Amino acid sequence: MQRRKLTLSLAAIATLCVLAAAFALFAAPPSRAADDAKEGEASKPRPALAVTVVEPTRSSIRLRLPANGNVAAWQEASIGAQSNGLRLTEVRANVGDRVRTGQVLAVFADDTVQADLAQARASLLEAKANAAEASANAERAQTLIASGTLSQQQIGQYATGSQTAQARVEAAQALLSAQQLRLKHTQVLAPDSGVISSRSATVGAVVGAGTELFRMVRKGRLEWRAEVSATDLPRIHTGDPVRVTTAAGTEVAGTVRMLAPTVDPKTRNALVYVDLPPHADLRSGMYAQGEFLLGERSALTVPQSALVLRDGFQHVFELGADSHVVLHRVQIGQRVGERVEIASGLEPGARVVARGGAFLNDGDLVRVTQNSEQNRAPALTAPAQAASK
Repeated sequence: MQRRKLTLSLAAIATLCVLAAAFALFAAPPSRAADDAKEGEASKPRPALAVTVVEPTRSSIRLRLPANGNVAAWQEASIGAQSNGLRLTEVRANVGDRVRTGQVLAVFADDTVQADLAQARASLLEAKANAAEASANAERAQTLIASGTLSQQQIGQYATGSQTAQARVEAAQALLSAQQLRLKHTQVLAPDSGVISSRSATVGAVVGAGTELFRMVRKGRLEWRAEVSATDLPRIHTGDPVRVTTAAGTEVAGTVRMLAPTVDPKTRNALVYVDLPPHADLRSGMYAQGEFLLGERSALTVPQSALVLRDGFQHVFELGADSHVVLHRVQIGQRVGERVEIASGLEPGARVVARGGAFLNDGDLVRVTQNSEQNRAPALTAPAQAASK
């Protein structure tokens, strides 16, 4: 009995040893090759972000130079009274009226002038009668020279009297012309065609010569006086097209007529005079914004979303051959809509990250998606002032 128990104990111990050996075999650490494989998988770089890429394209940029200024009359005419001390009896024009050259705008009372004119005519007739008598006497005196009836002194007096009478005729004629001119000035006439911009004439008023009664915008022409910095002034030329936007939002096409010959020493701005066509929304004295159209030029552009601001400068991420991105600092030019001009720092054939660059770092591995943006070269419109770098 004791031998059987001993045999069973030895068998149990042997079984435990086999189980322990098997457990040790399966619980042993993996081989070195397996370790290296796992380490390789762990160290292999993974793409940081899925991105779309584009190539810079050549685009035609329409350059514009924005400016501000006031709308003013091309020329103003001051229409005043030419008669002195007469009463205004009729006003025929008001503010906003369009008038033509020679149109009667106001009328003064002419009764006093008519009386003076009648007196001047009578004086002229009297002077002519005296002149005719003096001329006849001088002619008769000449016929008596041979007879000796009259002395040479008397004959000279008759001749002088005739000349004096003729001079009085001319003086009376001049006085009559002056009175006729006064009568003409009792009507205030428009010196040119245009639009009445102001009126100070009042019926019943007695005004002096030179008093302004009306002010008129000649030809109804208006102009936009734009303020342009001295640095931008050389880019503008006579005849350049301009687009002016009124306070009501209406766009009016104009043309550069003249550039001011001087620059304000305080503001360093100069005036550019732009002719404007007649328009219902344009008024003299109103403020308006506008743009000078300075032509077109070709430029290398990228989507605005491709730009990344780092350390106060603009950058783009260029995609390398190994799908790693490289950060490039670029100099930008015009910023128009959704595209930006690249002035320097990027080659035309480069592939840049179109969007999502803010989440990337220099050297990151990326995965390019299949729906990358297609290259487009639209005609862009840009302000002529350089965009902030």
